[in-house]
Amino acid sequence: MRKLKALAGACTLALATLGTMATAEAATWRYAFEEALTDVQGVYASKFKEHIEANSDHRIQLFPYGTLGESADIMEQTQAGLLQFVDQSPGFTGSLIPEAQIFFIPYLLPETQEALDHFFRNSKAINEDFKSIYAQHGLELLKMFPEGEVVVTTQEPFDSPAGLDGVKVRVMTNPLLVESYKAFGATPTPLPWGEVYGGLQTNIIQGQENPLFWVESAKMYEVTDVITFTGHNNFTTAVMANKRFFDGLPAEDQKLVRDAMQAAFDHIMEYQKGLSERSLAKILEQKPEMKVVHLTAEQRAPFRAAAENVEAKFIDMTGDSGKALLQQFKQDLEAAKAQ
Repeated sequence: MRKLKALAGACTLALATLGTMATAEAATWRYAFEEALTDVQGVYASKFKEHIEANSDHRIQLFPYGTLGESADIMEQTQAGLLQFVDQSPGFTGSLIPEAQIFFIPYLLPETQEALDHFFRNSKAINEDFKSIYAQHGLELLKMFPEGEVVVTTQEPFDSPAGLDGVKVRVMTNPLLVESYKAFGATPTPLPWGEVYGGLQTNIIQGQENPLFWVESAKMYEVTDVITFTGHNNFTTAVMANKRFFDGLPAEDQKLVRDAMQAAFDHIMEYQKGLSERSLAKILEQKPEMKVVHLTAEQRAPFRAAAENVEAKFIDMTGDSGKALLQQFKQDLEAAKAQ
């Protein structure tokens, strides 16, 4: 079924290409992402589109989640040049780019919005080191940005790794995320996103992790009963371009794209202020009996301790390049926290 969806998506793009053959002056660029148009990635993409179209004759065609297949499909289509832009979490690119799994080391990213903003704007690891890594895979890394604190939704409450014993928690197809939930005491279960709601409904899995806006948007609260704030991560995503396409653009168009990415970044960081709180309020309005648990610092301590093992696994998976990247990452994080 996934292959059929991918084929249908490729055919859609091929037809779109024929229907929008561009002159040197104006082009239609195609941009796919992993969420709905009204979710964080969709809001970011819409702002990018608005800036491009307001400042040039180019047009942006947006493809929200599901229109061109699953996450693996849109990455393949971008690398093949059928898509010009793609927004995809390192959670899915981790198998392709092992170093991108750094974002899944628990308790590594700062927990305040101010520190996150400073980190993503100024990090050398993100804005320089990662660019050369992505380029090796035919991708021009344009921007990374956070989407919100990750919470865990389950059928039953837990307040320690022992409370997750035997609980099958859905994770993205990311080797380090699998290791994280093993360390947390759970049974990590990689699943494509399209199978998660049904998996929870039929008890194939008993939990999943995501930012609160996605728990609300995708109605995860309908098939789970507890939201737990563990403080272990902030969901990160990356916007990339097909490198051959980007390198072939005139200098003025490259600047246009970078300016549009920065405008979208500024907009999404402002948009996210209070988003988690608004999302939680909507969830509780729809399901007042939903239990919300904030783990205390004492309860988080064993999860933090488990993160040390995950960090060691990251270095094992990525070798010297990952070790150097992690060192730079931590330097950038210290600078962000100092601010």
